[in-house]
Amino acid sequence: MIKRSLQKTIESKLFKGKAILVFGPRQAGKSTLIETLIKDQDGEWLYLNGDDAEVREHLTNTSATRLRTIIGNHKLVFIEEAQRIENIGLTLKICTDQFRDVQVIATGSSAFELSGKVNEPLTGRKYEFMLYPLSFAEMVAHHGLIKEKGLMEHRMVYGYYPEIVTKPDEEKTLLKLLADSYLYKDLLMLEQVKKPLLLDKLLKALALQLGSEVSYNELAQTVGADKETVEKYIDLLEKAFVVFRLPAFNRNVRNEIKKGKKVYFYDCGIRNAAIGGFKSVHTRTDVGALWENFVISERIKLLRYNDIDARQYFWRTTQQQEIDLIEDHEEKLKAFEFKWGKAMKVRFPQTFTEHYSGSETYVVSPANVEEFLLTSA
Repeated sequence: MIKRSLQKTIESKLFKGKAILVFGPRQAGKSTLIETLIKDQDGEWLYLNGDDAEVREHLTNTSATRLRTIIGNHKLVFIEEAQRIENIGLTLKICTDQFRDVQVIATGSSAFELSGKVNEPLTGRKYEFMLYPLSFAEMVAHHGLIKEKGLMEHRMVYGYYPEIVTKPDEEKTLLKLLADSYLYKDLLMLEQVKKPLLLDKLLKALALQLGSEVSYNELAQTVGADKETVEKYIDLLEKAFVVFRLPAFNRNVRNEIKKGKKVYFYDCGIRNAAIGGFKSVHTRTDVGALWENFVISERIKLLRYNDIDARQYFWRTTQQQEIDLIEDHEEKLKAFEFKWGKAMKVRFPQTFTEHYSGSETYVVSPANVEEFLLTSA
């Protein structure tokens, strides 16, 4: 079994008097992770699934007396898809306040639902974790650096979802099903998403603009919608862990762009499924953008799992000088350029190096990528 980076971290928070919440996309391995760490604990545990109508009925607007009947003598309670349960925040609050010897763990695949339902009731009563699809670092720990680097081009095409990694003979079929699950299981249950065809068009448009600065106005014209709808749908895609936005960095240089955005996918396989693009990296025209997406998304996993709060940006001037990634951690700047080809001399824009003296600059290529994806310092 592939060991997840979060397992030890979550284990260290058990029975500390707080609810444990694990967010993440469907099929990222949340249930497997929780079941694995629970089985290592003494005693029986209770499993409740928010997709089950009977479970939702019993846990909605419940009371301490009723919860005690449901929980019984169990010391560990695992509630899956908790966002499906109305007023789940209050239910978790009762569990945390009234049953001090009981550890409740809840998972959810929809941050826009679960987070909003628990934030106020569970203020000061919860630990939150984000579980991504498998990471480069986790796979290196599983079967070694040499083997995983050898599979890196494959990961850029098919991604890191556990089922995709463990069932390589069914990758294309499973990825297409997974992409549909992303959109139609979570997003389309929301009242705000009334146009599934528009959502599909937008996802494809974002996939085709990978690595480029996006314009909400241009996207709106491309998909046949207004700017506000496009912005709302991108926000929902981000909260559903499909994409993430990288803002423009600007601090004190007059000609820096101020409000630019780039959009990347949390998983390259989902991105490629959106456009039906499963060609080998050696025959692709988008390999540079795909490499950029791969390393940035993997870097996010590394920083999150190591609890490093580094803000991330891209940098560009109105004269089109550009740096792929800027990390700002405790006022210390690191600038990264990502190159798919063989190591080459890269000159960082003088405008940046002069105005942000003391910042560190790095070039990340397949030859040295392990330094970027295994070392968070």
